[in-house]
Amino acid sequence: MQTRHLGSLSVSALGLGCMGMSDFYGSGDEHESIATIHRAIELGCTFFDTSDIYGPFTNERLVGKAIAPHRDNVVLATKFGNVRGEDGSWLGINGRPEYVLSACDASLSRLGIDHIDLYYQHRVDNTVPIEETVGAMASLVAKGKVRHLGLSEASAQTIRRAHSVHPIAAVQTEYSLFTRDVEAEILPTVKELGIGFVAYSPLGRGILTGAYKHKSDFAEDDSRASDWYPRYAGENFDHNVALAGALGSLASAKGCTPGQLALAWVLSRGPDVVPIPGTKRRTYLEENVKAVDIELGDADVAWLDEHVGRPLGDRYADMGTVNR
Repeated sequence: MQTRHLGSLSVSALGLGCMGMSDFYGSGDEHESIATIHRAIELGCTFFDTSDIYGPFTNERLVGKAIAPHRDNVVLATKFGNVRGEDGSWLGINGRPEYVLSACDASLSRLGIDHIDLYYQHRVDNTVPIEETVGAMASLVAKGKVRHLGLSEASAQTIRRAHSVHPIAAVQTEYSLFTRDVEAEILPTVKELGIGFVAYSPLGRGILTGAYKHKSDFAEDDSRASDWYPRYAGENFDHNVALAGALGSLASAKGCTPGQLALAWVLSRGPDVVPIPGTKRRTYLEENVKAVDIELGDADVAWLDEHVGRPLGDRYADMGTVNR
């Protein structure tokens, strides 16, 4: 496994998003999820991503339990800012300094660790100046509770303001062949500032793998079966499945799967770009990890640009929480 850098933080070139092990994509299996994390470590994938809201709260406990025997050999990222109740209800976004401090302590307790390697603000709170939120995050670094700071779904302007308060190691935003709006301002900004970029949902929430052809492929408790993600709703879904099908011919020529090709494309975006595909099964993990061995030339990238069109539908039903 290759390594890449998020600011001064060294991580595996491919990370593992752990959200789906506990939330949003149907029921999980704790035994298989922990086995998947352990297998990831065996394969050299040492960058793990979670959040307090996944579950809610249960994913941090699961990840903490899984990494406990390997703590010194992994980089652990978690997040605060999106607020949910114990019953799963959504309670808004909170970036107030006092909340930052209490949320960190709660995450440390659930994870069973004494420091967080990379601590993100999950969503920007537009009612609180980013300088105040990052100032509180910086105090956590000073106390030794956090090693590096990150932002998720932040605008280029917000990133600059945050970085002026304390170095930001990573910005996390959705990025894939289907989601490329970050290329206009965000990627140039983070590259200029020496900030790493973490690409979540690099497989388009699964649609780029070619594994999903019909809405009936999703369980009732899978959020992709609802209207939460417009790209998976109604006629948009059929259109987008057809677009993703274009990956098949080049994948066959490369001797890989469509999903591996989609991940290789994200990896080709630069040495400071780290995709974190999510899975809760060892079989998919082992498939994903092989993407680091796929080399794409300029002609391959040009072919993908030409043949994989832009999807229909927004990323979320409510794009109001995305800081632009």
